[in-house]
Amino acid sequence: MPSSRQSLSVKQGMLTLTALGIVFGDIGTSPLYALRECFIGHAGLSITAGNVLGVVSVMLWTLVLIVCVKYILFVLRADNRGEGGILALMALVTGLKGGFQKKHYGFFLFLGILGVALLFSDGVITPAITVLGAIEGLTEATPFFKPFILPFSLAILIVLFFFQSKGTAKVGALFGPVLLIWFIAIAGLGVFAIFKNSRILPAINPYYAINFFLHNGKHSFAVLGSVFLAVTGAEVLYADLGHFGRKPIRSA
Repeated sequence: MPSSRQSLSVKQGMLTLTALGIVFGDIGTSPLYALRECFIGHAGLSITAGNVLGVVSVMLWTLVLIVCVKYILFVLRADNRGEGGILALMALVTGLKGGFQKKHYGFFLFLGILGVALLFSDGVITPAITVLGAIEGLTEATPFFKPFILPFSLAILIVLFFFQSKGTAKVGALFGPVLLIWFIAIAGLGVFAIFKNSRILPAINPYYAINFFLHNGKHSFAVLGSVFLAVTGAEVLYADLGHFGRKPIRSA
């Protein structure tokens, strides 16, 4: 009995690590370029202490509410025989008993098609933005890499999509440990930076997020477009439910 429990826990641990590599890749990189876009993108916020605290607070609570509360606590419960994704959800809604689904079938079908279209668009744009954002970071070290940003990004994307055709298990087995090291690295850098300058810590207080909207008015809604980039890829938590199950995704 102990050996079977041990093997089960090892299997769950491997599934959790694989889920980390597949499910959380986008969420683990998106906030980096999302923060940058808030200040030098179309939003063009001025870099002041109030704006930095406000944007970080908005981004933090967006991640908490959408990823941890909405998806982890609620959306993952809406599986269709263990499967997730927009089409599984549409089948679940339109398959309800009674006349409800007949009367509104066309409406829910439209919502399902719209959701799939949004998922496809996110699937096309997110890898490109993520890889470009990562490669652009090389220019912070030296301007030598500037002419190579586009070729390097294209080469990485081609290799990634070629490798993806080998299957979810192999991709997860490779990127699980990579993402684990990545999260440990950015956590360590974050703690180090906080020890050097702890003035960012008050951003944990949602007051700064609310104050940011009150202070910036209509312009703050333009910033939301950039903040939303921080949660691109969050829908994968639900879409990949059939691959890993609820528990490994929640554990990761």
